[in-house]
Order: sequence, then C-alpha cells, then structure tokens
Amino acid sequence: MNKPLQLGDARIHRIEEWSGLFMTPQTLFAGFDAADYARVRQHIPPAYLNLETDSLLACLQSFVIELDGRRILIDTGAGNDKDRPGIPLFARLNTPFLKTLEAAGFTRESIDLVICTHLHVDHVGWNTMLQDDAWVPTFPNAKYVFTDPDAEYWDPQNRSRFPNMVGEQVNAGFFEDSVRPILDRGLAQIVRGPTILMDGLRLDPAPGHTPGSQTITVESRGQRATFVGDIVHHPLQVFCPTWNSIFCENADQARATRSAVLERVAHEEAIMIPAHFAGNHMVRVSRISDGFAPQGL
Repeated sequence: MNKPLQLGDARIHRIEEWSGLFMTPQTLFAGFDAADYARVRQHIPPAYLNLETDSLLACLQSFVIELDGRRILIDTGAGNDKDRPGIPLFARLNTPFLKTLEAAGFTRESIDLVICTHLHVDHVGWNTMLQDDAWVPTFPNAKYVFTDPDAEYWDPQNRSRFPNMVGEQVNAGFFEDSVRPILDRGLAQIVRGPTILMDGLRLDPAPGHTPGSQTITVESRGQRATFVGDIVHHPLQVFCPTWNSIFCENADQARATRSAVLERVAHEEAIMIPAHFAGNHMVRVSRISDGFAPQGL
C-alpha cells in the first residue's frame, strides 16, 4: 500500500520497518500439511512466497489511522537498539522508522493513541526509544492500549503463574524495555473484553496466539477494515486456517479464533489487514465451499 487507504472518512497509512524473506512454511506453521500446501501454493503470488526457496516473504509494519481528527498507531514493530537474544534478526536494529513515519506526515508528538494487537517482541518495539541510557515513551502524548490478559501474562513478575509459555525465549526482554516503561509512567490504557475506544473504532478479544490478542476494526460510512495482528501471518493460513504459527500460545484456541475471525471479516465484507503480509499488505476474504480464500493478493 503506497498510497493511504481511504475508508469512508478514515485514512489508513502503512509505515514499513522491515521486509524480506522470513521462514519456510514447513518451519513456521505448526500443523503444516504437505498435501494441502501442494494444493494451495499455486494460488500464492511471488510477492508473498518465493517458490524457488520455498521461503515466505514478510514485513514488519505499523499502520496509522486518521479518524475524526485523531491519529492512531497500530502496532510498533521491533524498535531500535534493543537486545533480542531470542530472535537476533531484530536485535540492535537501526532502522529509519521514525523518519518514515515523519515522511508520511506524523511526528512522534502527533500520535494520540497507540494500540498493540498483542504483546510480542515485534509488535511493541517502538513503544519506547533509547534516550540517555533509559527507555522512554516514543510517543509522549499518546495513550498506549494493552489488553489485560497480555499485560498479565508477559510480565516477568508473574512468570511462576504461567509455567508453559511457548514464546518465552523468542520474546525475551521485550516487556522490560518496551512495556514496563509505559506502565510505570501511567500512559497505558488496559482493556479487557470488547471495547469501543471511540466512534468507529472497536476492539474485540481474539485469544490464542497470545492470551490477549485482539482485533481492531475501523468503520466509517459503512466501510470496514479489521487489523488482525498475528491471527493470520500469511495468505496460506486463509486457505489453511488450521495451520498455527509456532509462536501461538494456545494451539486449539488459536485455530478456533482464526476461523472465527475469517468468518467475521468475510461476513462483514471488511478489508483484513494482518501485521506481516507482504505483497498488497491486505486482502478481502471470501467464503468458499470448503473454507476461505483471500481476494486481491
């Protein structure tokens, strides 16, 4: 999406932090089925899947929604300067993310609201920035919206209560440098359950990938777009919704949530905007006889 998406009176801007080859379907997807892959891979364009190496193409990207005079940032990527022992790909980055944001027309100070679809290392990084050896809020005038289940689950102080965490190693360090500084300064708005943040902006619980994963739906003049975070990592999961990523905390719940979200966006005729789609970065979803299909790849 090079130009902003006009959605009724709302405008949606894409801010890219990183793009490139990620993992193979065989390594990313728990429940990967070779026969299903052979059946659907022909429907995936090369902008999403490198057929020569069988590697998935992916992005780290944020989105800014302009709605009723407010500027709402969805997810904040990996961030710069951060130690990431569990995922070296995102360690000590030095990307021009803030310059890209400014080039789209948004200074750090102009952001009114930051919403994380879930708390994972690659969705919270630019919540904070390094300043005089301390992590400070990147968007000083914003409220940051976190879900209560995720804030509770990922807090290292609660580690003994959650002994079977799937993503503990890969997400090591993110809470202390990208979430706790926001909590300590009183800038967090903690939500639980369905939440209307303002006219035309709705949050819905969508647990499984993490306990507090949520969707974010923007509606204006009868048009809808739904941000689904990592409920769907790649178009292959639209065709094969039983495929979880290996990073899902609750496998059964993640599969049920994915099917329910695909059903909802198809029924509502919403544009679905996942966190990591390459290509056109967003799709519509159609109900077909044996499941779902992405439209507009």
